[in-house]
Amino acid sequence: MRRLLLIAALLVGPPASAQPVFDAHVHLHDGEASLRDYEAKSGDVAGLGTMWFGGPNQALAGKPAEVRAANEALLALAKRHPKLLPIATVHPYDGAAALDELDRVAGLGVKVLKIHPHTQKLDAADPRVLALVRRAGERGVIVLMDNAGILPGDCETLFNLALAAPKTRFVFAHLGGMAFRFWNILKAARTAEGLFGDNIYFDLSATAVLVAGSPIAEEFVWTVRNVGVDHVLFGSDYPQLSLAQSLAALEALPFTPEERARIRYGNARALFGLQAASSASSP
Repeated sequence: MRRLLLIAALLVGPPASAQPVFDAHVHLHDGEASLRDYEAKSGDVAGLGTMWFGGPNQALAGKPAEVRAANEALLALAKRHPKLLPIATVHPYDGAAALDELDRVAGLGVKVLKIHPHTQKLDAADPRVLALVRRAGERGVIVLMDNAGILPGDCETLFNLALAAPKTRFVFAHLGGMAFRFWNILKAARTAEGLFGDNIYFDLSATAVLVAGSPIAEEFVWTVRNVGVDHVLFGSDYPQLSLAQSLAALEALPFTPEERARIRYGNARALFGLQAASSASSP
């Protein structure tokens, strides 16, 4: 089997007077070794979510046995580290096998499933994707999807997918990247009769670092407020970007202290069912 690549969401314990942080976008390329490196650079870690994903180690179609084995490995890692929040994966094009694996990991307590249109070479508008995300909603599993705005139309396709699966909660990573402006449509969409949009969440990984200190920083914050500050999570995209860089970007953006607290931890607590910040030691 190819070596594991893990994506992690980490609840980082606060240094002294700082507030806790739930890092919803962390890649652990070398499993335990990457986790130790992240912890060494980030301070006291109180929680983490992992996934087999990224680089040459994608969940590609036609390899359901390999995907299952990788999910088992991340569940074992989470068992060794009770602070972990495991994030599983499947490939929607594997049809019944993907649905069965989703059911299996959901039964084991997995709260989040990630799929990535570009690296998994799938079309988010494919009916098999819709079938998978609807099943996730039925099982109470949140669907995490890349939303870096890599190709024109990416944001629009994900928007349509979320509207077609209103009982499924989605986290769209990177808030559209530099195409973040599209998501202002949510403010209008949520007022339309019969239309839904409250199942859409975002993380700020990478994009916050790109826009902090830029001429469009205020517009980015305006967008976050339009999509709903309570629907936005903090993420670093480690090791591509560090926790320190990402926290500095969040501090540099013109949010209020209350908004920053919700993005750093409060929203993840509500979405993932974490403990209160004052007693957070595990998800």
